[in-house]
Amino acid sequence: MKLSIFLYIIKAEENGGIMVKRIAIDMDEVMADFVPKQLTVYNRDYNENLTLEDLQGKKLRELRPDIKDGLRKYLMDPTFFRDLEVMKDSQEVIRELSESFEIFITTAAMEVPASFTAKYEWLKEHFGFLNDMNFVFCGDKSIIRADYLIDDNARHFKTFMGQGILYTAPHNINLTGYVRVNNWQDVRKYFLG
Repeated sequence: MKLSIFLYIIKAEENGGIMVKRIAIDMDEVMADFVPKQLTVYNRDYNENLTLEDLQGKKLRELRPDIKDGLRKYLMDPTFFRDLEVMKDSQEVIRELSESFEIFITTAAMEVPASFTAKYEWLKEHFGFLNDMNFVFCGDKSIIRADYLIDDNARHFKTFMGQGILYTAPHNINLTGYVRVNNWQDVRKYFLG
């Protein structure tokens, strides 16, 4: 018997024989409001006044490819991710979901290794009710064995084996063909009715 199946059976036994479904949740632009801080820092440093509306259908690096390296420097700051705002209602809804589902936080932190400590500290501060052994810092999310993945980046759904759920963000507003949630109240409705 494979170890993962064995562990899944043990988890079911702990829950009275009920197989608990797993929800993997992305962090940036799903739980942590990344874009407002990025825009604030960008507007300050480049003397512009871009808004969320300017980013509809694209990321800032696509809108300003000439300064892509400058934008990357923000992300390399080990503190950049530490003070992001929490997405409205995410704490309450994730707490509710954790009563019926196994929750994993899955962030593609390998893309920005300098962010590990800040992301971990942010999660402990704002989502301390979650088991930090379920915080997954990865690159390719296909390694995640879950029933659902809530993510703002549809590229992660291509190799994910469960149901991808696209969380609306400015850059993905024009994407179609995915189960979509616009906010955390939509997430609550999808999972809890």
